Formats: sequence, C-alpha cells, structure tokens
Amino acid sequence: MSKLKCEYIWLDGCEPTQMMRSKTKVIDAKKYKGKPSDLPVWSFDGSSTNQAPGGSSDCLLKPVRVFEDPARTNGLLVMCEVLNPDGTPHASNGRATIDDDDNDFWFGFEQEYTFWDLDHHTPLGFPASGYYPPPQGPYYCSVGAEYAVGREIAERHLDLCLEANINIEGINAEVMKGQWEYQIFAKGAKEAGDQVWIARYIMERVGEEYGVRINLHPKPVEGDWNGSGMHANFSNTKLRKGGSKKVFEDICEMFRPKAAIKEAIAVYGADNEKRLTGKHETQSINKFSYGVSDRGASIRIPIAAVENKWKGWLEDRRPASNADPYKVASVIVKTVKGGFKK
Repeated sequence: MSKLKCEYIWLDGCEPTQMMRSKTKVIDAKKYKGKPSDLPVWSFDGSSTNQAPGGSSDCLLKPVRVFEDPARTNGLLVMCEVLNPDGTPHASNGRATIDDDDNDFWFGFEQEYTFWDLDHHTPLGFPASGYYPPPQGPYYCSVGAEYAVGREIAERHLDLCLEANINIEGINAEVMKGQWEYQIFAKGAKEAGDQVWIARYIMERVGEEYGVRINLHPKPVEGDWNGSGMHANFSNTKLRKGGSKKVFEDICEMFRPKAAIKEAIAVYGADNEKRLTGKHETQSINKFSYGVSDRGASIRIPIAAVENKWKGWLEDRRPASNADPYKVASVIVKTVKGGFKK
C-alpha cells in the first residue's frame, strides 16, 4: 500500500514575528483525492509554540491548501490554519480574518530576503563582521560572481516552487549584496497568502541544504543599505475596470485616515520603523503619501495602470519582508472596502 508524507505547516504564536512550524503525518495515499478536506485535522502542543497553556495545550491543524512537495518522494506540503479545541480560529490565525470569500481581490507580493552567513553573521558575500563590501549600486539585477551572490540558491528555490505549482513570477538580485527577491501572484487574498507562506517554507528548506539562513529582517544591515520589504500589489474589480484617475485616488485616500495607518503599520512587520525612514525608496513610517511611479511614496500608482487608461492595480510599499501576507491582505481588503472611512 503506497503512503503519502504530508508536511503540515502552520504559523506559531510568537510575537512580534510569527515563525513557521511543521511536522510530518504519513497517511494511506488512497485517502487523498486532491482536496485539503481529504486530509485529517491534526493536533499539536500549543504550549511549545506560544499558542496554549501547558495545562490545556492541544491546538488543532486544519488543512486549507495543499501543494506537491517537489523535494520529497510522495510528499505533500499542507498549509494549515490553527484552531482552538472547539474549532474556532485561534487568535494567531491571520488567514481567518480575511474578508474576501469571492476572491475579488488579487495580490502580487514581492518578497525580498537576505542570505545570511551563519559563520560571520553577515549577508552572504560580506566579509567578516565589521567590514563592508563596496556600496550598493552594482548589486541590483546583477550578473557575475562578484555581485550576484547566492544565485544557485535562488535558482534552486525557483525550480522547486515551479515544480510545486506555486505561481512564482520571477526572481532577481536586489540592491544589497546577498539580497534577493521573488514575486508571487494569486487571485484571492487567502490563496495569495497560502502561496507566499509555502514559497517561504520551500526557501527555508533550500537554506537548510546550503547551510544558509533566510533573513527576513526589514533592515538586516544598518547604514546606507536598502532594507527588505514585501511590497503588496493589489487590485479589485473597481481598480481593474475603473478607467479614471479619480477611482485610483479615491482608493488611495481610503488609506489616509489615522486609524487605517495605525492598523496597517501594526501588521506590516516588526522593526519596520528601521526600514521606513523616508530614505532608500521608502516613505517615513509617520507619513502617508501616494503618487504615480513614486517609489518613495507609501502607495505607488504604477505607470502601467495610467498608460492602460487608469485600469490596473496599486502597490502598497510599506509591508516589511517579515510581515504576514495573510494579515497584510486582510487589512488592505478591509481598507478598500471602507473599513476606515470617516
């Protein structure tokens, strides 16, 4: 009888940045027909993940999205929501807060990250601690061993994501040496979050192969270096079919109220104030702005949308690389639906 190795993946209760956790469940292959609901609800020790007290430690894992595991024979990658023992969403469950059941919202997340040398505790390609390579400039979309450090790791991740049927749309070296980016697009806020988290999981597994840490800190190196973000490109039917500058500006203005800014920044990543300084292609964390093709704004209106007769998407440039895409998508959907209108 053939077996399936199901890697149940979930988010823990650590603060301010949640970590991924995972464990393997082996099941009879005949029980899985291709849907998450075919897989059993499982449990784990929540007292070890900051999600339950020791005296009542069981939390539940509900499979919600399944991908093939390209690095494992007969393997599945199972994204799970964490539930309380009574079946209600756990407080750490950001996916359950998304109000997009009709999948009207589409998201494209630009996930930046830094390969981190575990011996030197510096970005891959940096010399030993206390020394720096030449200033940023030649590393963005670079070519050659001197500048494009870690390409073999990024390429391995790209191949595995494609084999897992994740909708990864590209990769590139970023502005700081040892820093890279990949892009994930999906229709539906929950689906987008599922794909980003599984892509992050695969990247962590690749990092294990190469003995490299995947650093998602938004400002991994202090000084005159770009930080790491997770720019959130989003649209709904109104933006995709709008056809006027006013439609775009009206939606941008939905993000201006103080309550909207406060709730967004609260879930846009820990230590994000070190990245959102008004420098290095960011707006200050204490300000809000938007503009056409403006990478120094909080929200950028892509020139492609303008050229397409004001039909397209917006880019929220504020989310940090360590933000939870579920929570980012949730607050964007809430804002655009009028949750913070005066």
